Amino acid sequence: MPTATPVEDSRTHIIIVGAGIIGVCTAYYITRHPDFSPTTHRITIIESTRPASGASGKAGGLLALWAFPAQLVPLSFKLHEELAEQYNGADEWAYRRLQTVSLEGNLTKTSRVAKKKPADIGLPEDLDWVRPDIMESWSSLSGKDSTAQVHPYKFTMFMLRRAQECGAVSLVLGKVTKLNFNSKGTAVESVVYTPAGSSADSVSSSSTASSDNQTHTLKGDKIVVTVGPWTSRLLPTCPVSGLRAHSITITPSRPVSAYALFTELKVAKGKYISPEIYARKDEIYICGEGDNYVEVPETTDDVEVLKERCEELVKYAGIVSKELQGGRITRRQACYLPVVDVPSTSGPLIGPTNSQNLFVATGHSCWGINNAPGTGKVMAEMLLEGEAKSADISSLDPRRYFVSGPLPGE
Repeated sequence: MPTATPVEDSRTHIIIVGAGIIGVCTAYYITRHPDFSPTTHRITIIESTRPASGASGKAGGLLALWAFPAQLVPLSFKLHEELAEQYNGADEWAYRRLQTVSLEGNLTKTSRVAKKKPADIGLPEDLDWVRPDIMESWSSLSGKDSTAQVHPYKFTMFMLRRAQECGAVSLVLGKVTKLNFNSKGTAVESVVYTPAGSSADSVSSSSTASSDNQTHTLKGDKIVVTVGPWTSRLLPTCPVSGLRAHSITITPSRPVSAYALFTELKVAKGKYISPEIYARKDEIYICGEGDNYVEVPETTDDVEVLKERCEELVKYAGIVSKELQGGRITRRQACYLPVVDVPSTSGPLIGPTNSQNLFVATGHSCWGINNAPGTGKVMAEMLLEGEAKSADISSLDPRRYFVSGPLPGE
């Protein structure tokens, strides 16, 4: 007598590679789509280390209607607001609106220079945590109507929990090392991954999974790659690379007003730096300019943090603000931002590839947190309805920029 096929094996299986904000939001919006049901679909998210271990946990979290790409930003900004209203984002992930200004300063001025009051250069009265005596000019970039912020790590983890509450989303810790194509090389059928830690981290036994001592093969009906700067490790022809960014967080000596500062600061003759400074509810985030001196490492745990880059941020932040100088440094960190290496587009790349069943959502650069909800929503529509309906993202179609497929000899 033939063995009955387990109920879960008959469900459409969607595999999402990467548990950063893009992968997590994709899972969330799939579970909120009217065509989704735990009885007909299941989702497996595979993450090499732990959720939000890359830029999704270390980015600034700035949200703006003036970000890019224009095809996705309005939808995503609106979804951020709706999520915050639905789930009390102000408390859960520190969502709030804020002012954004540009500052030009000269840090070579000495303490002998007579101190100015904020009004002398016209600084907003509530921007009283920036030293006016070293600032030479400023301008308003945007107000609370078009700029907001979230705490990236808290937001990512919250969205993951909400995605999992339907009971059909599983998180597997393991590093995906390969995509398996069919015999014709036209479709992706499964992923190969190495479990993290012990065998207890692997998928429970079923007809869709097979393994040996080192690797596991997991079959999927649709596979979505959302690993950011690691995309080309799985899809070598995909034009996405990594830009390393260092940052620090400081608990200021007193509460400060809600501002995002884009700066250009003279630190020596002919030398300028441009740190971005974001005041969060309980800390201030400061990031420096990116570099590509070191290739993207194997995992987020292998990202090299240069002490001197972080100490430079500490030094200059302390000059800009007494509240930062007297504050407590809580993090020195670095992450890689996924950059699309195509002159004709700034990215991201979102949608199906020319390989059947294979989708990508990658290359969001510094706007991954900003555009994650919009990306997740259109990805859910493409996966369950066959097309994006909430935004016209045809110009972001990955098939415009690279051809996927098995490597020669595979």
